[in-house]
Amino acid sequence: MKILVTGGAGFIGSALCRYLVGDLGHTVINLDKLTYAGNLETLKEVDASPNYHFEQADICDRAALDRIFSHYKPDAVMHLAAESHVDRSITGAGEFIQTNIVGTFHILEAARAFWLSLDDTRQEAFRFLHVSTDEVYGSLGAEGLFEETTAYDPSSPYSASKASADHLANAWVETYGFPVVISNCSNNYGPYHLPEKLIPLMILNALDGEDLPVYGDGSNIRDWLYVDDHAKALFTIMSTGRIGEKYNVGGRNERTNLEVVTRICAILDDIRPKNSPYADQIKYVTDRPGHDARYAIDATKLETELGWAAQENFESGIRKTVEWYLANEWWWAPLRAHAAERKGVLKGK
Repeated sequence: MKILVTGGAGFIGSALCRYLVGDLGHTVINLDKLTYAGNLETLKEVDASPNYHFEQADICDRAALDRIFSHYKPDAVMHLAAESHVDRSITGAGEFIQTNIVGTFHILEAARAFWLSLDDTRQEAFRFLHVSTDEVYGSLGAEGLFEETTAYDPSSPYSASKASADHLANAWVETYGFPVVISNCSNNYGPYHLPEKLIPLMILNALDGEDLPVYGDGSNIRDWLYVDDHAKALFTIMSTGRIGEKYNVGGRNERTNLEVVTRICAILDDIRPKNSPYADQIKYVTDRPGHDARYAIDATKLETELGWAAQENFESGIRKTVEWYLANEWWWAPLRAHAAERKGVLKGK
């Protein structure tokens, strides 16, 4: 299968490309603008493969999209390209509106135009997976889980832009019969995660002897999903999901932010001990505006209908993640230097 992946140099996108090319042997065309979140170093494992192709392009550039579709003639699109950082959306919403909403419109239209040019057999087989987030649902109370039928209630510019993109994707199914499937995932973590995100930030700050900034009292809850499990889920949804359906992807690993940070500290105490506990570096900082209290995904539909199940629980996944950062300074050190001014950021996605 030949698959066009947008945002394939990002955290989740690169994990998906590595899985599609390295594990499954599919041909991948990685379309990425290479903003601050895109890093081709994340693709060293597959970039020499004859099945891997890279195109630097903006999803808002319709001419570039048309050229790429015409040249590669993909069998499917997996659309991950997005501005995805909540704190950045608060201080600069314009980029999120442009990329996440306008860009999604352009990739939908370019893909639909290409799809219409195909013969009946290829049209029937073609799929467009729109990859989204649980943040479109807003904030949960102490009980309950986000289901595919949960009403949208976004509370940040980021989540509002993703909700808008979801609605566009759904409208292209209803209006044009375009073969779209939508996924909404919980918080991802794992190797190659940008150093300004919660988990890598805590690991690297701890190693540097710096403060471990925790928003508010650290009670905000997220449902954590190991990124390689997510990549497998995305391929499952794209290849076997029903057109027009949504599938929630979650790891069933709810943790408060404070629990995440203290667990990282405990692992570091075990494998990289120092004179005092790493938890002594925790510092509580002013909460951010519109900070959702709790996210938690019900992945029952994906698990029962399509047969996917997460392979990593939080304990196994977080240890693997800490160990990876300890062993791969070559990757994160240059990014860490460039992102020094962003050290208060806690949102991981």
